[in-house]
Amino acid sequence: MADVKFDANLKWLFTEVDFLERFDAAAAAGFTGVEYAAPYPYKASELKKRLADAGLKQVLINSPTGQPGTPERQGIACMPDKVAQFRDDFTLALEYAVELESDFIHVMAGIRQEGVSRDRAFARFVSNIIWASETAKDTNVRIVLEAQNKRDAPGFILDTQAHAAAVAEAVDRDNVGIMFDVYHAQVDEGDLVPKLQAMLPDVFHVQVADPPSRHEPGTGEINFRTIFDTIRASGYTGWIGCEYEPLGDTAEGLTWIEELAR
Repeated sequence: MADVKFDANLKWLFTEVDFLERFDAAAAAGFTGVEYAAPYPYKASELKKRLADAGLKQVLINSPTGQPGTPERQGIACMPDKVAQFRDDFTLALEYAVELESDFIHVMAGIRQEGVSRDRAFARFVSNIIWASETAKDTNVRIVLEAQNKRDAPGFILDTQAHAAAVAEAVDRDNVGIMFDVYHAQVDEGDLVPKLQAMLPDVFHVQVADPPSRHEPGTGEINFRTIFDTIRASGYTGWIGCEYEPLGDTAEGLTWIEELAR
């Protein structure tokens, strides 16, 4: 059976230090890969050097989003009046992903705008993903789509794992896949093991956190030993992103990896 490998989400982990110091902190804690939502405040060349100096692999970045509290905070891919901005944003994300040698861009689907029908918003989302897939096809960067739970992201256009997988399959299964976020899936859907088993052919990336409070695996309601055993038995060889808010010191809280996943 394949072992599981974890990357550190530097937006969420090692917040005890400034962002650029988190690369070394992640490496010191034993991580060999990292992900984070927004590289854009920094030059790609600076981030690339941080990765190289720490011996880390860039696994994933997100497409740009709006500021917290704005309608664009969860992305704009489903917004019919923002096609030009979406294309500019994705082009920027692709430039960063190529230079950083990131495996994936997570294209944030977005929240349906007031006055826009679900059908129209969803059609715009699919059209944008088709365009993004074509734009990225000559690179080594693939696109991942994530369903988000309705408690944390009401109105998010992708609201189930099956919904995200259907889009990936319809567009391009080689270049577009799903990011199976265990936290979001549990909050909205539950029945995690059969759902994960059914989705794995379309899963490019996995993220973990434990509801209800989104802390480390083992602090909430999910039986993560079974989750990791399911992933290992499936032959999945991709990364598992640690996207949770540590209960205390990040490094001290990493004992769950040995206790639940090894």
